[in-house]
Amino acid sequence: MGPLQLSIMDTPAAAIVVKGLTKSFGSHVAIRDVSFTVAKGEIVGFLGPNGAGKSTTMRILCGLLAASKGEAYIGGISVARSPDLIKRHLGYMPENNPLPEDLRVVEYLHWRAALKEIPRGKQSKRVNEVLELCDLHRKASRKLIGSLSKGFRQRVGLADAILAEPEVVILDEPTIGLDPHQVLIFRQLLDTLRGKTTIVLSSHILDEVERSCDRVMIINQGRIVACGTAQDLRSEYCTGTAIKIEFRGDKQALIKAIATVHADYVLHAAAPRSANDWLPAQILGNKAPMNDELLLRTLSALPGVELRAFAREEPSLETIFIAATKRSWDTELKGRNASPPASTDAPRPPSTPVATA
Repeated sequence: MGPLQLSIMDTPAAAIVVKGLTKSFGSHVAIRDVSFTVAKGEIVGFLGPNGAGKSTTMRILCGLLAASKGEAYIGGISVARSPDLIKRHLGYMPENNPLPEDLRVVEYLHWRAALKEIPRGKQSKRVNEVLELCDLHRKASRKLIGSLSKGFRQRVGLADAILAEPEVVILDEPTIGLDPHQVLIFRQLLDTLRGKTTIVLSSHILDEVERSCDRVMIINQGRIVACGTAQDLRSEYCTGTAIKIEFRGDKQALIKAIATVHADYVLHAAAPRSANDWLPAQILGNKAPMNDELLLRTLSALPGVELRAFAREEPSLETIFIAATKRSWDTELKGRNASPPASTDAPRPPSTPVATA
């Protein structure tokens, strides 16, 4: 291995290791002291507001941008010391994917297969595989790239990223411009790669990230402010819980019954138009954990009230994202001796707009 041995880290279980990355552009610090690891075969969602540092971090991982400080390793190999070697181990799809408009899709992928040093005897087979995986084989393989819609161009970029079967794939906003059918194909593609390929993807489609990713990292103001599974982050950032119900009957009796289970529980429901209306509602517990079983038994036995729906409502990834970035802003303001916002409560889980009882 020669001098490359100096670049190898003793982290065999990690596909990506990032330690203290900082990148400055003049006086502007784009990312500051960013550290994280990604396990082999893991799919990680990388979230943040515009300008938070997502693309900068991804470009450093791909060897396209040099960090001002810190270290990044792909498969134990230092990105800074061996950028050319790193590119043999990863696929990258940038947000604004540059594609040659005068080549046909199949021609472009064959050209890229040669550049990626896929053996000549395997190129046609692999190109056909990615055309099918990305649903390009039926309608787009013989078309000029310049004639394709935004969604099809995104799929060509995705096919290019996975063409050489890299160990690590980094995708920056891969679902921009995709219609719901194409997003479903993208999700299925991730499922085929799960456990075999390490994937880091950024996206503003938070529901898609939650469905597809094993873990989520949130960056804000150039710093990692949250990292974990969606359920871990719910426990940390969304202490309030909610149960969705549908009922009809005596609303005031329902409110009193809920209070007997716990004084902190509050009913939010619309005003009924008639006594026979089925009403959607929420039971919120902002401090106390919900005792679902006791609550269900109490409401089911309540005279004058019928219950036909009862389900816990988990806070969405959007709620977590807002809470995590808000907390980081609050911390920054306090660090500058500024007055914090009037309310620092984490947002409640989203729901259908209803009137307070």
